[in-house]
Amino acid sequence: MSGWTEDRDRPRAWEVLESREVFAAEPWIRLSVQKVRLPDGRVIDDYHQVDFPDYAVVFAQTRSGEVVVERLYKHGVGRECLALPSGLLEPGEEPIDAARRELLEETGYASDDWSTLGSFVMNGNYGCGKAHLFMARNAFKVAQPDSGDLEEIQVDTIAQDALMDAVRSGEVVLIGSAAAISLAVNALTAGAK
Repeated sequence: MSGWTEDRDRPRAWEVLESREVFAAEPWIRLSVQKVRLPDGRVIDDYHQVDFPDYAVVFAQTRSGEVVVERLYKHGVGRECLALPSGLLEPGEEPIDAARRELLEETGYASDDWSTLGSFVMNGNYGCGKAHLFMARNAFKVAQPDSGDLEEIQVDTIAQDALMDAVRSGEVVLIGSAAAISLAVNALTAGAK
């Protein structure tokens, strides 16, 4: 897939000359300003980096084929939306362990059949945390939800086609949820062929 014929044709890394933290509200956000040297020698004095914690997102398909979803108000977008179970990784926690924990805490569902859909940086220019996306198949209800989150969460299940319609109509506004849904549906469709 590479269009580069030689190493000299490949994009080169920027050199960080200085970095200073200008704001921190742990564990939620850290903002730093870097002085960087570009490969062509130019120096940029104020390149910002935003550090959010990594988080896990779970596309959980029940034994009947429906997908576990949450309807909740997200203050960052200022409205109610449809989303997949998700949450921050605890310090030292593996992404798959966070995914299992979040699915159980937020929805009361569990699964013994997990696969990764990939890990993705949220903003290529500024960082902004990494989303670890997972698919859990044959999910089953084992407890009542007990997330302890600020949000009021309504847990439901929805048919895969209706969920894809919700992505297309803009009801799913969170990129982590939209990406996990798209990747999972693609994987399930490819597996059915």
